[in-house]
Amino acid sequence: MTLAGKTLFISGGSRGIGLEIALRAARDGANVALIAKTAEPHPKLEGTVFTAAKQIEAAGGHALPVVGDIRDEDQVAGAVALAVERFGGIDVCVNNASAINLSGTEALEVRRYDLMQSINTRGTFVVSRACIPHLKRSANPHILTLSPPISLEPRWLGPHIGYTIAKYGMTMCALGFAAEFADDGIASNALWPRTLIATAAVQNLLGGDAAMARARKPELYSDAAYAVITKPSRECTGNAFLCEDVLAAEGVTDFDRYSYSPGTEPEADLFVDQPERPRSSQHGGVYSVAGPGAGPEAVADDVHLLAPSGKHVSGTGHDGPEGSFPGGGRYL
Repeated sequence: MTLAGKTLFISGGSRGIGLEIALRAARDGANVALIAKTAEPHPKLEGTVFTAAKQIEAAGGHALPVVGDIRDEDQVAGAVALAVERFGGIDVCVNNASAINLSGTEALEVRRYDLMQSINTRGTFVVSRACIPHLKRSANPHILTLSPPISLEPRWLGPHIGYTIAKYGMTMCALGFAAEFADDGIASNALWPRTLIATAAVQNLLGGDAAMARARKPELYSDAAYAVITKPSRECTGNAFLCEDVLAAEGVTDFDRYSYSPGTEPEADLFVDQPERPRSSQHGGVYSVAGPGAGPEAVADDVHLLAPSGKHVSGTGHDGPEGSFPGGGRYL
């Protein structure tokens, strides 16, 4: 099964993991609608929703870039309507946009806590909810949420409970949708890496160049995502996957090709206890995680990077003329 002629709706996607998922789909000839906030270049974050769209088109896909905020229900509904109008429906919903702040309870400002909840958990709910009526009409509908398996180990709860709640909330949405819409044949899964992924979040917040050297390329995430969303939806749902386990089940044995800096040992991501030796068990026709936890900012395509100080370092531009992307970009 391929994504040729299928339509993906991706939150975020201006860069990093979300863009890599879009590009992997584009190579099949897929349609990709992106809703993201980055309309203008940002000094610390590469790419905009419009440059991402150009890359998707160059890779063989059809792109619809929409500048919008997933915290705004009306903007999300408008973006979904544009995607359906342009491409005739939606087959895959990818919840990629996210915010990260690893501050402890006393240091985390409530407004920063609220931002993480509104983008991560609430944003996942709002985007999925808007796509579900259209997914019900798809032949192989999938919701894929970039969030970790839920581990109640104190080491993942104590240091940054605000962020942990926001990411676990995304996973609860993924698992809840799987149960609620099973009869409709809508697959819903969460996906997270065992190791750090080279993204803006890792560069800016999780260790800079040293952390990037111990990370893997976003292509690892996109290859795993592709494997999941091309499975029969009624056979692959209700899982919290780890990327390496998915790829191992697909027959991948050489993970060195995904190394950001060849020859370095990858570092375990947040919520993951062991980076290597993918463990998997057969479940629902695919392989599901048989161990605890998973990764960093599976976000960061239109990620809101919140430094421990509370400084907001993401791009949030909304300026620019409507339709400035030749393929028909829109502002909501």
